[in-house]
Amino acid sequence: MEIDKARELIQQQIRFGSGYNRHAVRLILGEIQRGHGQAAVDRLILELDLQQAFDLKPGTDFSRVGR
Repeated sequence: MEIDKARELIQQQIRFGSGYNRHAVRLILGEIQRGHGQAAVDRLILELDLQQAFDLKPGTDFSRVGR
């Protein structure tokens, strides 16, 4: 998945804002981590303020989510 597409999908999940959406974001971050690495995940978390929205922290390993 491209990072721009992930950003778009995550922004949509933030607008919905439930626990199910948190899980969807974790799945997206897992795919980004597997394809682009931890730095890309951390940038998205910081850029989209996912710590505030879903309590997701930079440095968290999402590579096994959804596997």
